[in-house]
Amino acid sequence: MSILADLRTDESGFSEDDVDWLHVLVGDWQLIADLSFADLVLWVPKPRDEDVDFVVAAQCRPTTGLTVFPTDAVGDRPAPRHRALIDRAYRTGATVIADDDGTRFARADVVPVVRSGRVIAVLTRHTEESKRTGASRLERNYRSSASALLDMIGEGSFPHAEASSRSRRGEPRVGDGLILLNREGRIRYASPNGVSVLYRLGSEGDIEGRYLADLVADLVDQHGTVDESLPLVLTGRTPWRSEIESGRVTISLRSIPLKRDGNRTGAVVLGRDVSEIRRRERELMSRDALIREMHHRVKNNLQTVSALLRLQARRASSSEARSAIEEAMRRVSVIAVVHDSLSQSLDESLDFDDIMDKGLRLAPDLSSPLVQVTTRRVGSFGKIATEDASALLLAITELVTNAVEHGFPFDQDDPDQEPVRGSIEVRPDRDGNFLRLCVVDDGVGLKDDRGPGDGLGTQIVRTLITADLRGTIDWHPREGGGTEVLLEVPLRAPE
Repeated sequence: MSILADLRTDESGFSEDDVDWLHVLVGDWQLIADLSFADLVLWVPKPRDEDVDFVVAAQCRPTTGLTVFPTDAVGDRPAPRHRALIDRAYRTGATVIADDDGTRFARADVVPVVRSGRVIAVLTRHTEESKRTGASRLERNYRSSASALLDMIGEGSFPHAEASSRSRRGEPRVGDGLILLNREGRIRYASPNGVSVLYRLGSEGDIEGRYLADLVADLVDQHGTVDESLPLVLTGRTPWRSEIESGRVTISLRSIPLKRDGNRTGAVVLGRDVSEIRRRERELMSRDALIREMHHRVKNNLQTVSALLRLQARRASSSEARSAIEEAMRRVSVIAVVHDSLSQSLDESLDFDDIMDKGLRLAPDLSSPLVQVTTRRVGSFGKIATEDASALLLAITELVTNAVEHGFPFDQDDPDQEPVRGSIEVRPDRDGNFLRLCVVDDGVGLKDDRGPGDGLGTQIVRTLITADLRGTIDWHPREGGGTEVLLEVPLRAPE
């Protein structure tokens, strides 16, 4: 059930900005749940005839403790006594603390969600009884940070509207390492994992009381390119993310400023060692670059083979030998077109229309000057998986070439032979991953309805369509003259 998605309807009473605010809150509230060792539940108002009811639109479980919601609560409505608590926070805009009634609402914080000075929803924080108080320093600092963020939700200053929208890959979590800063940017507390993150950069000794920005500046060699947002993150002044690289160590940092009544009181800085993630990303980039380079070299080698075949064709004394070499040269050139496209893309699928248009230009270019046939594509192939691209392109261009050679005959030895004119159309009809394709020409057509024959070109096409592409192919006369070839091919799903 997607309650948040349903809020975009006109009947919900929520504006687009309200819904976006709730989506950003839900996308970032795992931080609060982990700091609180508590479940978070978002209640949105549902108008009734006389008053307002509420429904659970989203929930979040902590990764740092046990949940009090073992089953999904989305879509649930509150009991009457709990509805009264939620309604009070919604109408007054003030946080309410529930009584210890022995239910999941025992001692729950009921916090209004404010945007632009208006309450748009209510958030409740539910804590397991054993975690409501904690003697350890880590738990006390976690809870104080969570309470500060809940107060900011009630004031309308969290989530941060100006937060960075860069890639969230490798974003730090509470358990990865937490550092609390005071208003001046000094470290007032660091969790054990937070200390370890700084130790990975080379820090030694006690770090509390030191300026985080100065500490990092002493540890990191910044002769290379430096993220300009890094100083603002290290001082906790902006809700951004940044990264520090020192040797083979890469640390991802995220700052969350803490405010009260609009004044900055400190910041939560989360840190994570993402060295292994970045190393793998570099390996993937190197692999992708290697694959592109391989396709580029294959394309170059095929073009070299095509050029060698062209030289050989010029030296051939037999017209039949010359024709056979030129056909081989064309087929090599068609395969090179696909590898050229693969060398320029990282995708597992290709925009086949552009490749098809390049392939169609090869057939007329290699035909006789006495045959003036135009070829064109009518319709779109869409995305084709790379596994199918070569076989499909070669099959279609083979059909077009056969249509040029056999559909428009001419006498090359006749000095008075007029140019033969005609047209060939390639008509793709894509339905999901099923392709129905017609190759239509207005030539002389099939002789005596005997079919296309059993020449090398026809054998190649049959093999490519039936074996490689697992499809079917059929030739039949075209109404009004000419030939129509129908292909039906189940394509692999493009990624």
